[in-house]
Amino acid sequence: MLDIRLVREQPDFVKSRLATRGGDEQLKIDEVLAVDTERRKLETALQQFNADRKRLSKEIGGARSRNENSAEVEEQVRRIGDGIAELVRQTAVAEERQRDLLLNIPNLPHAGAPVGKTAKDNPVVRTWGEKPSFAGPILDHVALGAKLQLFDAERATKLSGSGFICFTGAGARLERALIQFMLDLHTREHGYLEVSPPFLVRRDCMIGTTQLPKFEEDMYGFEGGAMFLAPTAEVPLTNLHREEILPASELPKKYVAYTPCFRREAGSAGRETRGIIRVHHFDKVELVKITAPETSYAEHDALTADAERVLQSLGLHYRVIELCTGDVGFGSAKTYDLEVWSPGQNAYLEVSSCSNFEDFQARRMNLRFKDVEGKNRFPHTLNGSGTALPRLFAALVETYQQPDGSVVIPEMLQPYFAADRILPFKSSPK
Repeated sequence: MLDIRLVREQPDFVKSRLATRGGDEQLKIDEVLAVDTERRKLETALQQFNADRKRLSKEIGGARSRNENSAEVEEQVRRIGDGIAELVRQTAVAEERQRDLLLNIPNLPHAGAPVGKTAKDNPVVRTWGEKPSFAGPILDHVALGAKLQLFDAERATKLSGSGFICFTGAGARLERALIQFMLDLHTREHGYLEVSPPFLVRRDCMIGTTQLPKFEEDMYGFEGGAMFLAPTAEVPLTNLHREEILPASELPKKYVAYTPCFRREAGSAGRETRGIIRVHHFDKVELVKITAPETSYAEHDALTADAERVLQSLGLHYRVIELCTGDVGFGSAKTYDLEVWSPGQNAYLEVSSCSNFEDFQARRMNLRFKDVEGKNRFPHTLNGSGTALPRLFAALVETYQQPDGSVVIPEMLQPYFAADRILPFKSSPK
């Protein structure tokens, strides 16, 4: 949520930054300012009414001590009390209206973010590795999955409908191995604290990390919208310290968690929805940091590097792109996407978005820290997939497919998978 003081004091700056996103979000600023002006007038009037009531109450006390008639003054106090009650109601309405408006206004893109309208305007920051070469035809993960019996989309549809997947056999083992490998990498080598959070979260938590109210239709909610299946571990991890004041000495907080993720949106019909590229339920290992504002962008670079290490360790070619102002997420100020090369798709697939939200999320969840001068401030929050499955799964099996129909397991992953390759199903050891 934007700082109302920034909106109030620098409205033209706020409008100009929002305008780089495209759309008409900047037009909402005038409405916010109008409501803010009305709210402040109501608060001023309320303060005056309270001062008048306090003054008149003293007059009543003095009159009574002198045995004088105070009925007229008492009537004034009653009328003032009625006015205070009405002002309190109007102020609450104005406060709620202002909060609702601010909750629906996106974050300001970082001043250094590339200006653009769509994903086509996202610059490539760097690449790692080379695209693999193949002696024979390249199978995509759908064909490989059928040949090696790695997953069963047909029976998953029977169980849950379209947009779901059921990993089987070596596929289930590979999915589990990837999750365990990533958790160990981030905890043992990158210093994150592992958390196993609930998969159900309250509405306030979803508001805190910006999934609500804007994207509610894409979420799996129940109990009248009071509870939701977590769309990402970002939600429970970032909200761990909501409504708390952390000591500066504890920053940065670094958390990692594995959770299943649930999202209604499943993309448009076409190639991207084939197989396991875009589904309603998928697994993900998530990284979250809570940092001091002064160090958040250095921590952002470090978090991105931690996510990249997953792909490097698995020997997968990838690129890093920076999202332009028109493509950056609702709550993010700056985002790097990691896109792994998928030979079977002949395309790059996003497996991680590493974002710095600055204090946007912290304000929504009233998360603060006490700095060295004893002042309560809002920290910056960061998150990134470290990384998401099953796109990583798809890219891996496509990259390491062999002419004999097997799939080689990268060396770093072999201790977790307990084998060096996936053999065609009929030849697989029991």
